Order: sequence, then C-alpha cells, then structure tokens
Amino acid sequence: MIHGIVPRDVVTVTDADLPMSDADVEAALYPAEAELIAKAVATRRADFAWARACAREAMTRLGVPAGPVVRGGRGMPVWPPGVVGTLTHTNGLRAAALGSADRVRSVGLDVEPHAPLADGVLGVVSLPEEAEWVRAVGAEMPSVHWDTLLFTAKEATYKAWYPLTRRWLGFEDAHITLVPDRDDDKGDDDTVVTGVLRSRILVDPSAADGGPDLVELVGRWVVRDGFVASAIVLRPAGVDTVES
Repeated sequence: MIHGIVPRDVVTVTDADLPMSDADVEAALYPAEAELIAKAVATRRADFAWARACAREAMTRLGVPAGPVVRGGRGMPVWPPGVVGTLTHTNGLRAAALGSADRVRSVGLDVEPHAPLADGVLGVVSLPEEAEWVRAVGAEMPSVHWDTLLFTAKEATYKAWYPLTRRWLGFEDAHITLVPDRDDDKGDDDTVVTGVLRSRILVDPSAADGGPDLVELVGRWVVRDGFVASAIVLRPAGVDTVES
C-alpha cells in the first residue's frame, strides 16, 4: 500500500513481500544489529528485525551491496554508503523505503493502522488550526481518520528532516496541509484515498548537509487496506523527481 506514494526510483519493501518467519529475520541480522536488541522484548526484536529484512531486500533491488543498518542520533537508522532510506513499523506492517544517495537526499515514511488516535492525542500532535481542520474535514469525509493521517504526516516530516539537520523537530514546528486527489472522493470503506501533503517548517529551516533550506517538504499520503501512510522524498539540488 506504500508503493504508490513514493517515486519509482525509491524502492519500497514490506514484510508481506518476504517469505520469512520471525525466527528467520532475527537470525539474518548482522551482529552489529543483533547487539542493539539483545535485551529487547520479543515484539520489539521482531519489529526491528523485520524492518532490517525489508531494508536488505530493498538494497538488493536497488542494486547496492546489503549491509547493517544500525541506530544513530535520536534512533534514526544509519545507512551503508550510497544509500538513503527510512524504516517504519506498526501493528501488522513493517516496511523500508530506500533510494540511491545520488538521487535521493532524504526519505520519511510513516505507517499506522487506520483507526482514530486515542483521546487527547490530537491536541498534543497538532497545531490549533490543524486540529480545527481535522474536525471540519472529518465531518465531510468521516470514513477517513484524518487525525491519524495528520500524525503520519508529522512523523514522515521528522524522519525526512532529522538526517539533514541533526536537530529536533517538534509536532508544533511544522504546519501540515493534506489535500485529497479528488474532491468527489468521500472515502467509502472500500475506496483507496490518496493525496498530497505539504509540511511547512516553522523553525530555522537550514540544513547541515549543504543542500537547500528545508522550508517546505512535499509528499504523498494514502489510506488503504486498513492502514494510513505518509511519505516524503527530498532530492539533492539539481535532481528532478520522477512520477510514482
């Protein structure tokens, strides 16, 4: 369900693509990866291992040598040379999205179950005007859980932002706009709903990688198959995007 919200040159792999068991993916971890979760509970080990299995398969499909994906600052994945990517996991789905560093500057991806946020969470993760918009659009398209969609957009923004700035970005530091692809699509239960996200950065947008400032991050979102996902792919200067 995430394949259609990233450009063609970004490889996405989910756990559904891999004919493996929990034991298989944990056994396939590199020693440096296994060390990071040696004391973790079983569910945490499984999520970690599946995400790395997806990453290894994505590297293979990308045509680069597979290597370990360890953790860096704020828990962000550290990729082998020449690779840029992101990982996500939630109940029922683990995934990786990777691109070549010569074409992709940063990637942010977040997937969540398509269910409402817990009471009180919307106020924590949104700006007042965002929360007001969520309530208004929810009255028009009630089958889409816009609060959770907004949350995934905030998470995707942070995942794309941090590797380029090495600075924290709070929920209040980016203003999200979500636009459905078709105004007449009311999001029936069996309908795939997609759209564009724009994340306007409200703090210092300067990047540490020498690239353009991160003033606005643009991506895609989808509601499908019981999940909601947002993705942002940023390009190096002078590199054009390609269609999904």
